[in-house]
Amino acid sequence: MATYPLATLACTIDSTGISAPGYSDIYASLQASFQSIYGSDIYIESDSQDGQWLALLAQIINDGNQADVTTFTGYSPSYAQGAALSSQVKINGLRRDVSSNSTVPVDVGGVAGTIITSGVVQDTNKNLWNLPETVTIPLAGTVEVTATAQNTGAIAALADTVTTIYNPQPGWQSVNNPAAATPGDAVETDAALRQRQSTSTSLSALTPLQAISAAIGNVSGIGRYKVYENPTGTVDSNGIPAHSIAVVAEGGDVTTIAQTIEQKKSPGTGTYGTTSITVTDPAGVPIAISFFEMTEVAIITQITVVPLTGYVSTTKTLISGAVVKYLSGFSVGQDSYLGKLFGPANLSGDAATSSSGQTQAELDVLSNTYNLPIQNIYQGRGDMLVTAGPYSAGTTTISVANVASLAAGRSIIVNQSDGSQLNATITSITGNAVTFTPAIATGKTIATGAQVLVNGDLSIAFNEGAQCVAADVTVLP
Repeated sequence: MATYPLATLACTIDSTGISAPGYSDIYASLQASFQSIYGSDIYIESDSQDGQWLALLAQIINDGNQADVTTFTGYSPSYAQGAALSSQVKINGLRRDVSSNSTVPVDVGGVAGTIITSGVVQDTNKNLWNLPETVTIPLAGTVEVTATAQNTGAIAALADTVTTIYNPQPGWQSVNNPAAATPGDAVETDAALRQRQSTSTSLSALTPLQAISAAIGNVSGIGRYKVYENPTGTVDSNGIPAHSIAVVAEGGDVTTIAQTIEQKKSPGTGTYGTTSITVTDPAGVPIAISFFEMTEVAIITQITVVPLTGYVSTTKTLISGAVVKYLSGFSVGQDSYLGKLFGPANLSGDAATSSSGQTQAELDVLSNTYNLPIQNIYQGRGDMLVTAGPYSAGTTTISVANVASLAAGRSIIVNQSDGSQLNATITSITGNAVTFTPAIATGKTIATGAQVLVNGDLSIAFNEGAQCVAADVTVLP
């Protein structure tokens, strides 16, 4: 039996950090020490009383070592867990986010000068949302504020569904949400808190752009975000004016976001966006801050697999989950490239393993039960819809609301009124008019609002973010 020095029982701290011997090494060291005292012929196997006693001692020492390792690493935000991590991030002025409420931007309308106190509005699902404590109607007659759900968690509200004034007040005439709500979150995970701590170290960055980005990321309730800068003297390709910045943020309180931008941006730097909030600078002077509330874009996909030996219908659920996970992880302004969908659709990569809970080796077995040619994957934006219909048999040109991702030579599929699909190739595009071949078949029609999918990449604007749920993914057969 090998001889294990007594030093292997304890933790070791050196320039690389802390390390501890494994349980088996501790147990072997105790056995060697025991035999050096009582003789090498003493019986100390696991079925003996002495062997069991040594195993118990080894477990006690191992547990103590692990506690030491946890305590040591708890002083670093990179390794601390739970309460230790919550304590460590206080150095950066952070605290772990508790469960949060959903928020939704609402346009509040009424008589100019009206002061709404503790206003409450209601959506079509009877969920109640609180306005800020006081809301003053400006001369324009409407003002955008952020309403907060009364209940915590992921309370959903689609655009134009928060329309009821729950506690009417004189002068308050209307309310509506132009965009969908940002769902609330559960208690912040260790991983998310570590990421926020890492970002927060740029709060005092030398460059204002880094500081603005870090500060926006630290706003409570913020999801995805991105800060664009146009340092040139002309309008850039995104439409951002010269010497201006454009902040795109998902969720968060609009007033807090505007205040954060004002506090961090350089004097004289312009701000650009569709949401404009007036805040005051340190001198008390009102200043209008503009930014973008990120627009969610639904990504619709249809994947047709070729079943092989061993293919089962439950594999479709795994494919759908992997695609949803992949698309839901997109950053602000990230395009959806068709070729990159091939990985999750073949149950390969992080999106597949994390969504399924299976190892890559296990998923590879399932992936071998079907084939997936790249021409069998179609995707489309939720706003790639047919307009000005219906279109009858023989038609070769239809109008599509958003053609930015369409091009001559690309294959498309379009839902038809009877549940079938038109499979065609685009021959030309003029404005929003898309011409294709072959024509709509006899007995078939395409209605207004029909979804268009393309065997190609999807363009996502700089102020948009992809969104995908299970209902958006169809796996055939």
